[in-house]
Amino acid sequence: MSAPSETPSRTTGTAQAGTAPSAAAPRMTGRQKLVLALLLGAQFMIAVDFSILNVALPVVGEGLGFSLPDLQWIATAFALAAAGFTLLFGRVADLVGRKRLFVGGMVVLGLSSALGGLANSPEVLLAARVLQGLATAAVTPAGLALLTTAFKEGPLRERALGLNGALMSAGFTAGAILGGLLTDLLSWRWAFFVNVPVAALVVALAPAVITDSRPADRPRLDVPGAVTVTGGLLLLVYGLTQAGATGWTTPTTLAALLAGVALLIGFWFVEKRATAPLVPVRILKRRSVIWGNAAGLIAFVTETSLVFLLTLYLQEVLGYSPLATGLAFGVLGVGTVIGGTLGGRAVGRFGNRTTIVAGGVVQAVATLSLVALGTSGLWIWLLLAATFVGGIGNMLVIVGFMVTATSGLPDEEQGLATGLATMTQQVGITLGIPVMSAVATARMSGLGDSGPQAVLSGVSLAILVNSALVLAGALLAAVFLRPRRARPERP
Repeated sequence: MSAPSETPSRTTGTAQAGTAPSAAAPRMTGRQKLVLALLLGAQFMIAVDFSILNVALPVVGEGLGFSLPDLQWIATAFALAAAGFTLLFGRVADLVGRKRLFVGGMVVLGLSSALGGLANSPEVLLAARVLQGLATAAVTPAGLALLTTAFKEGPLRERALGLNGALMSAGFTAGAILGGLLTDLLSWRWAFFVNVPVAALVVALAPAVITDSRPADRPRLDVPGAVTVTGGLLLLVYGLTQAGATGWTTPTTLAALLAGVALLIGFWFVEKRATAPLVPVRILKRRSVIWGNAAGLIAFVTETSLVFLLTLYLQEVLGYSPLATGLAFGVLGVGTVIGGTLGGRAVGRFGNRTTIVAGGVVQAVATLSLVALGTSGLWIWLLLAATFVGGIGNMLVIVGFMVTATSGLPDEEQGLATGLATMTQQVGITLGIPVMSAVATARMSGLGDSGPQAVLSGVSLAILVNSALVLAGALLAAVFLRPRRARPERP
């Protein structure tokens, strides 16, 4: 099978740019549309869960008696479970059946959401958040694997992944808006309860709609590999979240990060010797997997952290309320939906590499323009325009990343491929905010001030770093996703 970074006519069967297609574009069957709607609905709900509590955290803490330093654990408990167990569950989906794991994960998500809405103590709420994270770690890779196996490699899969990316990104934005509305109009508890009927509907329909896929031969689970990679990811994510809360040089942060890196290095050596590895080393050596996931990591690190930086700007510099801040990001959500719908077509017409590079350049330029933001309320128009354009570019990168990272692999390894891609996504979401927060905080500390002008200075520097990181990711994709030239045969 040819590498996914080759020309579109090889990888997707679609026409080259500037030429007429040789055949009519394939259409989805009615069943495929139903499968797509069900899986996209579940993924949208998962995305909403990532952000729906963000604007409600102070209210939740006050209602249940969280201390201010402990408030971060409402988000951290979810992130630890979601990122730490994603790769393991991605492989488990290949072994026990993607449909079974998907439905089981949705059941746990619905029940844990009900538990969170009924919580009357910090301990119960944190337990619910951990269960939500575990359910997310199961549902996301299993759902993506069901999606990629329902649509064969080519235009239909690219279109499906584009819509999936668009709805997931829109879900992050919708979560912030919905969280603000539910908290203001009803109660923070409805940020949990809203999941229950959606989960129940998916669980009721999935058995009849989704066709399961699993490999014919199911090897035993690689326990040493599972322990090292899960432990390494848990420690790495914990270290990253602690860095954002207490700093990068504290003993707890350094110990967690070093131990996490050591376990992940150990995982590599365990996999090289395993008879049935959790992640075959040959897959980790594929350029499409390595650099596709690298592009995806940068895309998620930069866009999620940019939302954090602009939240500081809107609230601390311009004086916006949490609800008004969430509504301002609605324009970003529209941009990501447009980018997602265009992404599949761009991949089919121009190829994965070109789509990733072009999207990265657009995102980098749009982000760089935000360095000009000032203290006047009129700068909101630049913010809205730049986030709209940057959202389109970011989603082009994400769709290109998803297609690249899951192409060229057989159906029996799609759970593994989507597990790796989902792990990249969740680690990126977790990594971005501590890194950019550290940059902005260091600048404000250097100025010895915490007023609006100092916040603006710190945010501007972090935005500049963010833009440079996006551009670096585009350059890496341009160099390392270039198709290899065929070697000339010797006479």
